[in-house]
Amino acid sequence: MIEFDTAFAERCANERAGPVALTLRQSLLPVEGGDAVIFPPTYADIGYNIDDLSDGTKVATIDSVGSQANRMEPIFEEEPYAALVPQVEITYGNDKSISILRVGHRLGDALVRSTALADEANSAFSAFLDTGDAAPIARLAPTSLVFGVWDSRDTQAKLPRIVQSVVRAWDVDDLKRSAQYNPPVNYAELGTFTEAQQEKQEGKAGSDLAKRGFVHVPATGEHGGIVANGDIRRTVTVNLVALRRLSGDDAPSLRRYVLGLALVAATAPLDAFLRQGCLLTPDPDTQAAWTAVARDGTREAVALHADTVLAFAQKAAADFGVGESRTVPFDKDRAKADATKKA
Repeated sequence: MIEFDTAFAERCANERAGPVALTLRQSLLPVEGGDAVIFPPTYADIGYNIDDLSDGTKVATIDSVGSQANRMEPIFEEEPYAALVPQVEITYGNDKSISILRVGHRLGDALVRSTALADEANSAFSAFLDTGDAAPIARLAPTSLVFGVWDSRDTQAKLPRIVQSVVRAWDVDDLKRSAQYNPPVNYAELGTFTEAQQEKQEGKAGSDLAKRGFVHVPATGEHGGIVANGDIRRTVTVNLVALRRLSGDDAPSLRRYVLGLALVAATAPLDAFLRQGCLLTPDPDTQAAWTAVARDGTREAVALHADTVLAFAQKAAADFGVGESRTVPFDKDRAKADATKKA
């Protein structure tokens, strides 16, 4: 068992001969029990994302890589993690605001380009493209390095995810459900519309009266969740090769800083409520295991504890220097100008 200490962290961050990845395999359980029905996300045109393996096993996506990243990143708004990154708020509308930690495309998002941060973000991406220097991005929006960013609408700078997490369920059976909506009163008898109109539109989910909830509507054969006969598993990968490719002003310090953020994100407890009908917790009977994977493929268990990781991240942040926190307003004129640019 490898203990996570300063020497091991340095191997991960700055030594080419160090591990290529740290990985976690964590079994999850529905709060109702292992045989409970859970609801995966639904996607346009396909419904549930269920893949059929060559042996007939069905594997369902419970939470995608992008969705997991969007759940992990906002922990840096909370104490004690907030001090590790600059807190950048964008104000808009009537006293509304949103943290850059909740903006989908991170530093490459249209919302960022619609503020006074636009030029600074462009310069940071350009520095990375021109010289490989990731330090300006780290001082402006360091979680863009942790969870990946693509400035696809402007400079085309692209940085891979250092932390990747996904939840899948194995050997699943998908279920169907049906329902019947019955209005509380007979609206035709109350003169809201005629009985002929009611008869014509009743039972048709796409009719105008059905959409407004005035007539009986059956719903049959809808997605009814899945039962996982196998494991529900969360896997997390910290890509140390991608981390060690980061360069710039005081690159070793930069890499230690980003490693600290990545490990905080990977070890901090997450809310297990993924969506309605999908409330999961770690399986108390199956020990989650962190593993260091060497360049030759050999594997060794690693003791990664959230408190130890946080202490390392706090020191790494202090050594590198956390960027400036700020609040910037949405700029309508910038947004209009950006919206008219050709892709």
